[in-house]
Amino acid sequence: MMQRRWQICAWVVLAVVGAACGAPSGGPPPASGADAPPELRVVTSGGLAAAYDVLAPRFQDATGITLVTAYGASGGGASDSIPVRLERGERFDVLSMSQAGLLAMIDRGVVRADTRVDLATSSIGMAVREGAAMPDISTPEAFARALLDAESIGYSASVSGTYISTDLFPRLGLAEQLAPKSRRILSERVAAVVARGEVEIGFQQVSEILSIEGAAYAGPIPDEYQLVTTFSAGMTAEARNRAGAQRLLDFLSSAAAAPTIAESGLQPLALAGGSGGRPEL
Repeated sequence: MMQRRWQICAWVVLAVVGAACGAPSGGPPPASGADAPPELRVVTSGGLAAAYDVLAPRFQDATGITLVTAYGASGGGASDSIPVRLERGERFDVLSMSQAGLLAMIDRGVVRADTRVDLATSSIGMAVREGAAMPDISTPEAFARALLDAESIGYSASVSGTYISTDLFPRLGLAEQLAPKSRRILSERVAAVVARGEVEIGFQQVSEILSIEGAAYAGPIPDEYQLVTTFSAGMTAEARNRAGAQRLLDFLSSAAAAPTIAESGLQPLALAGGSGGRPEL
């Protein structure tokens, strides 16, 4: 009996010591507390996504901060749009989206107004499938003719698509003719749908067209009909890593990030007189 009690005590002691030391069970335990690397939760709309995807690794390498990134439209009712993500309780430290969308988040108290930075402007362009004939859209008349001649049209579920479908088509007097062959694209790039041949022509921010394999950029819509969108970013009121969030905002709005933003098809708003060097991250 005494030997049995000693065995039980030994098992208890071993269990307690193992738990205190974090003994592995099928592998090492995940880092936590002070051992866990700092991270930022970011959500970005498609307009800035191509530039962000290039800039994010640079930021991570320089700071050691891990960026946990989600993507979604600045507006619209898609399940992965930024407003819907926030409504269902997803948490982020930084939002990157259209200026109009960010201002709405500031009005709701979701984003701190004093952290807003305007990063770039973008124009609406047209995409066709790679290898297809390139329509002439250089004048208002040619643009209207291209719309009428197209068998099918796609437009985004965000800012540019809302403008195309609810403002531009009616202003052209073509809403009734174009509606039956037009399609609102949810949760993916319009140019990707064009590349698959599901629609003949598509409209979206230029930066969201250039990176899509299998799609060709036909050019911007005419100046008379153009809508220039500003993309901005800001820190949420509930950000858990405020210092890291501010460093990311400073980097994205710096002269060092401007060339990458420009290469993606956007017009960066970083001061032209900036140093152009890498900011101290």
